[in-house]
Formats: sequence, structure tokens, C-alpha cells
Amino acid sequence: MEAATKQYTFVKGSREVVFNFCETISAEHFTKPVENFGRGSICGTHAHVADTYIHWIGKFALEKEIEYLSRQNITDVETLRGEFIKVNKLVEEFFEKFYDDADELLERNLPNRGKVGFTPLKLFTHVITHEFHHKGQMMSMARINGYTPPDTDLIRF
Repeated sequence: MEAATKQYTFVKGSREVVFNFCETISAEHFTKPVENFGRGSICGTHAHVADTYIHWIGKFALEKEIEYLSRQNITDVETLRGEFIKVNKLVEEFFEKFYDDADELLERNLPNRGKVGFTPLKLFTHVITHEFHHKGQMMSMARINGYTPPDTDLIRF
């Protein structure tokens, strides 16, 4: 998982670009739902990303009894950043636990799914690609609201 730990550094850098950009948009546009986007608002979508890390890394892989975000309490970038600090700690713990076992099959029971199994590498790949998918949606929401989003790719110019 050595490469994955390095990848996550890149992911956090890209996420920081998103946070910095979100600090420049109005609070209304940060929290206001945008029509035809499944998670509603930029804030709600970013909170959903954090919950996905909590679900797959925290609950599934690490088998922690942790709560999902209380979204009604997240209405600003500062609070959301704080939640991602917690996410980063979960990911660090995940890397420590599975550093030498990236291909170990983790089997768990999921409600309405039964027994499923994924490797730590697959779980990590899922959460980061999921984040980038929704990051694109957040930047599209900002564009719809009249903003010019920054380049949030891993390789930025």
C-alpha cells in the first residue's frame, strides 16, 4: 500500500484546492441544492464523500462503530474541513492496518446485500475515485451558479 499512501497525499492536495475554492463562493451557493444533482448542494455532496470514506474505510474495513456525518450541522467549509481531518485519520489507520495486506479479502455482512468481500486496495481505489467523481459534480454545480472553478486535477497547471 506504499503507492496508495502517496496517492492519498495527492488526493488531499486536490481536496484542498476544492476547499479553498469553496471559501470564495457564497454561503448560499455552497449549501443551496442545485437541480438534477443527486446530493443536492456542493456542501451536501462533499459531506457524502466524507460519509463514503466513513462507510468503506471506517465501518467496513476497520470495523469501527462510528457515526456518519450529521449533515444538518455542516453548513460551512470550516466544519467540513474538520470532518475531513477525521477522515484523514481513518485513512491513516487503514494504511497502518493493511499496509502489507493490500490484497487480503475482507468479508463482511452488509444489510440488504449479505456477505460481500473486497480487498483493501479495491476499497481504497473506490473511495478516491468516488471522491473525484463527486468533485467533478461539485465544480459543475459551482459553474451552474456562475463561478469559474479552478483546476482540481492531480496534475494542475
